[in-house]
Amino acid sequence: MTEQTTRPNPHRDDEDDHPDVVVSVGTDHHAFDRLVRWIDDYARRHPELSILVQYGHGSAPERASGVPFLPGDELTEAMRHARVVVAHGGPGTITQARSAGRMPIVVARDPELEEHVDDHQLLFVERMEGAGRIRGCSTAQQLHTFIDKALASPEDFRVAPETDGGAERAALRAGELIDLVTDGATTEPVTPTAVVDDTWPEVTVVVPTRGRPELLRRTLRAVAEQDYPGRVTTIVVFDNDRPDPSLALDEGERRVEVMTNTQTPGLAGARNTGVLAAVTDLVAFCDDDDTWLPDKLRAQVEIMRSEPGTDMVCCGIRVVYDKVESERVLDRTSVSFGDLLGSRLTELHPSTFLIRRSAMVDGCGAVSEEIPGSYAEDYELLLRLARRGPIRNIPEAGVRVLWHRKSFFAERWQTISTALRWLLRRYPEFRLVPRGYARITGQIAFAEASAGRRGRALRWIGTTLRARPTEGRAYLAFLVICGVPPGWILRMLHLRGKGV
Repeated sequence: MTEQTTRPNPHRDDEDDHPDVVVSVGTDHHAFDRLVRWIDDYARRHPELSILVQYGHGSAPERASGVPFLPGDELTEAMRHARVVVAHGGPGTITQARSAGRMPIVVARDPELEEHVDDHQLLFVERMEGAGRIRGCSTAQQLHTFIDKALASPEDFRVAPETDGGAERAALRAGELIDLVTDGATTEPVTPTAVVDDTWPEVTVVVPTRGRPELLRRTLRAVAEQDYPGRVTTIVVFDNDRPDPSLALDEGERRVEVMTNTQTPGLAGARNTGVLAAVTDLVAFCDDDDTWLPDKLRAQVEIMRSEPGTDMVCCGIRVVYDKVESERVLDRTSVSFGDLLGSRLTELHPSTFLIRRSAMVDGCGAVSEEIPGSYAEDYELLLRLARRGPIRNIPEAGVRVLWHRKSFFAERWQTISTALRWLLRRYPEFRLVPRGYARITGQIAFAEASAGRRGRALRWIGTTLRARPTEGRAYLAFLVICGVPPGWILRMLHLRGKGV
C-alpha cells in the first residue's frame, strides 16, 4: 500500500508530478514504525516536498488505510523518477532501487528493538554498505542528513542501472552479489579428515506415504537391504491415509515404526512428524516411491563421521520414467547458498537427504509447513541449511527416483504457482541472480498457462524474459498458451530426466 505523506510540490510541472522522496518499508506482516516515524518527522519539517511511503503487498498500517495499492513495477518507476530513495534492509528492495539507478539510503531493522529481521538481512546490509553500494544509517539524524545530502547533490546518490548486459557481465555481477549474501561459502571440494569414532551411528529414515502400498514396501526393502553396519530405524508416516500396522517391525537392526501425521496435513507435516519422533542424531528422507541403492547410506555417514561440522549430505540420482532411466549426478562435492539461488540442482533430491537432526530442530527449523501444498518444501529446506554452511554432495548416484503420473504434484498447477510465488517473497535474494529468478518465474508462467489462465501466464512470461531473455521455460509456457498440451511437454522432458 502507499501513502502520500505530504502534498505534491507546487513548484513542479504537472508533467513531472513525481515524488521527491520514495520510501519502501517493504513489509506485509511486520511493522517498521521506527522508519515511518522518522520519515513523518522529516516531512513535517519539509512541507514543500512530496514524499511517498510504499508498504508491502498486504494491508498497510491503519494510518494509510484506503490508499490504492502500488504494484512493484510502479514502485520501480517511482524510484527511477524520485530524487531520493529510502529503503529497508531487504535484498530485493535494495536491488530494485539500484536497478532504477538510485543508490538507496538504507535503514535496517533492529532485532534489539524487537523489529522482525533475519540474520542474513543484517549481513547483507553490512556487506552492501562496506562495498559502497548503499548509504546505511541507524538514527533519525543520520537518515535526515542523508536525505538532505541527496536532495542537494543528487548525482552522488545515482548509480548506473544494473542490467543484464550479456551473459558474462550478468554472471560476474551475480557472483559478486551472491558472495555478499553467502558469507564466504565455497563450492571447493572438501577434504575429509580422519575418522575419529569407529562406531556407526544409528540413523532414522522418515518415509511419508499416502496411497502407495506396493511402492512403499519396495522402498522399505531397499532401506532394510542397505550395506550399512549400524542400526537403521524407519518411521513410516501415513498422511491422510489409514496406517498399516503390519509394516511395523520391532526387532533386529532394521526396525520399522508406523504412525500418522500429527502436524499440518501434507508432505511437509508428514516429514516433520517423523523428524520430531526420531531420537537419533542423523535423519534421512526417502519418498515412498523411491529406492536407495545398497551403498548409499554408508557413503553418506562416512562423511558425517569424518566432518562433525557438516549438517547435510546429498548424492546423485537415477531418474526412472516410463521404463527410461537417466542419471543425474552433480559434479561437485560442495554446494553453497549462492549455487542454490542460481539453480534448483535437481540432483539434490529429498530422497538423498541425510541431515543432522539438531541442524533442523535446534538450528534453522524443520520442514516449512507454510508453503502452499508443501510444494518445493525440499528446495526451501536446502536453502535454509545452505545458509548455515555448504551442503556436502557425493558425485555418484545413490537413489533411484521414480517419476510417474501418480506423483503428488503432477498437474496441480494452481498449487505450484502459489507455492513458487511464496518462495520468491520469502527469498528476495533471487532477484540478485537473474538466472535463478527467471527459472522460478518461468515455472510460474508454465503453471499458469497449464491452468488455462492465459492473462496471468503472459504477464509472468514477460517478467521472465525481462529477467533473462534466454530462459526456456518462458517459451514452453508460450507453447502451452498456443495449444500444445502441457502433459506432452512434461513427458518429453521426463524422458530426458528433466522437469520444467
